Amino acid sequence: MTTAHDFQAARRMPTRGVAHGINRRHALSATLAALSAGLVRAQPAWSARGPVRIVVPFAAGGTSDIVARIVAVRLAEALGQPVIVDNRVGAGGNIGIAAVARAAPDGRTLLLVSSAFVTNPALFADKPPYDPLRQFAPVSLAVSSPEVIVVPATSPFTSLPVLIASAKRRPGALTYSTPGKGNSVHLGGELLWQRAGIELLHVPYNGAAPAVQAVLGGQVDCALTALPAAKAHIAAGTLRVLAVGSRARWTDLPQVPTVAESGFAGYRSETMQALFAPAGTPIAAIERLHTEVRRILALDDVRRQTRELGFETVASLPADLAARVAEDVPRWTAVAARARIRAD
Repeated sequence: MTTAHDFQAARRMPTRGVAHGINRRHALSATLAALSAGLVRAQPAWSARGPVRIVVPFAAGGTSDIVARIVAVRLAEALGQPVIVDNRVGAGGNIGIAAVARAAPDGRTLLLVSSAFVTNPALFADKPPYDPLRQFAPVSLAVSSPEVIVVPATSPFTSLPVLIASAKRRPGALTYSTPGKGNSVHLGGELLWQRAGIELLHVPYNGAAPAVQAVLGGQVDCALTALPAAKAHIAAGTLRVLAVGSRARWTDLPQVPTVAESGFAGYRSETMQALFAPAGTPIAAIERLHTEVRRILALDDVRRQTRELGFETVASLPADLAARVAEDVPRWTAVAARARIRAD
């Protein structure tokens, strides 16, 4: 075990030239790392000591709610405490998200939220009553699904480059539907059009299902949506997928290229569902919750259930989720500002 005496000894290591200086720094770094590990191990184990609440800032029956309930049942078994799903609906998710930001940081209140967590700050003239970068402790990314660009199976647009070429010849003539104004799908589309240097007329619908029906019925030229809403129509062969917004090709659609492969390196537009706790939640609580969520997401029946929804389980480290939030908030803010998109 590394002790304070070892740390002081490392500080007194002699320096004999550059090589010895490098060795000294390496030894000191290793000692500090060992000390940190020892401090983490010394922390007392965390116990929920009462019911745990997972706040979902959207209505019951939606994707966030379904994922939360899948996790809640198994988390209750692991913690030996009731885990309650609490739907706090309103203001595009802001009411529920803000409620968790204000909650006691004791590990007994969690937030299961979609990509609205990182897009809402870009969309409201009055900033949301929470700061995604400062008021939350990431626990884990739970599931993710690519946003897809779809056209009718009979459409002349056989690939994303063909669609873009047509839009360049006829600026503003092509139309696209989304599940609504100012959501992550809309922003993902605007990011693509901005990078391609084209303009398509946006036709927002009240939900993913009507947006998909609009393209099936020929009311619009293409639709942008999260994969779950289009999954059955893709399987039935009535919709053609031009590209997926994930970093890598989607497992169930291996023949479909990513947007990045179609000429837009680095492009990513996915719908996520992720777990957060209030900032200040003890590290021991975050570690326990992350460990249990990671185990739950690896279960075969959970993977099957989420795959049927059109999602893939992703148990990211808290630091990886924090990095994603730090990347996405300014990215979507820039896209919304350039396209002058507001939710209110």
